[in-house]
Amino acid sequence: MTSPADWPYPRWVAHRGAGKLAPENTLAAFRQGAALGYRAFECDVKLSADGVPFLLHDATLQRTTSATGTAGERPWSELSQLDAGSWHGRQFAGEPLPTLTGVAAFIQQNGLALNIEIKPTPGLETLTGRVVAEHAARLWAGQSMPPLLSSFRPECLLAAREAAPQLPRALLIDTLEAGWFEMAASLGCVAVVTNHQLMDAALLARVQGAGWRALVYTVNEPVEAQRLLALGIDGLITDAVDRFAPAAG
Repeated sequence: MTSPADWPYPRWVAHRGAGKLAPENTLAAFRQGAALGYRAFECDVKLSADGVPFLLHDATLQRTTSATGTAGERPWSELSQLDAGSWHGRQFAGEPLPTLTGVAAFIQQNGLALNIEIKPTPGLETLTGRVVAEHAARLWAGQSMPPLLSSFRPECLLAAREAAPQLPRALLIDTLEAGWFEMAASLGCVAVVTNHQLMDAALLARVQGAGWRALVYTVNEPVEAQRLLALGIDGLITDAVDRFAPAAG
């Protein structure tokens, strides 16, 4: 398992694959981020009704595809035919929803790093965590840089740990609720990823003092990025891929 001592991931991470300049969670967005010099990407993965891991943030389809309704209730044969690009711009018409398999191929062919946020359809947390971890373990078998599995849902990370304990895990935190530290420890996490507004010197010291890495989302303003870099943050997830030069960080 990847340990905090040999953390292999770049500091700058393109959120949803540069998903402001191109349709989020599509290979078009990954290509855009890579063209701008990003070497690490974040994406959201959930399951189709027949168990295929694919990229989509929302539980429903209407915001970012040509369909409506709950995504996880449709088989991959239907999901694969949807237009996931036109909503963002005419030039992206026909851009499909990618599978985790397709994204893994792009990541590995280009020597990139990936943070997979396990984003389950509500009620399918354990199943999604297990299946995504099983697929990730198989797809990255023998690779030197495994994907980092993250989730807001502890059930997902617990299932991922049971299915593929060798893959590194990170707990996502939007508010510092009681027990977050103990939860991250009990899940064997190597990192904590918080809302950037939560991160200060005291929180950073507690996370790093536990031997974990501290990452933040979603940092889009240069002043905020400078504050966090000065603190000694380990990773910044950003939508503003055209504002930051990742090689500088």
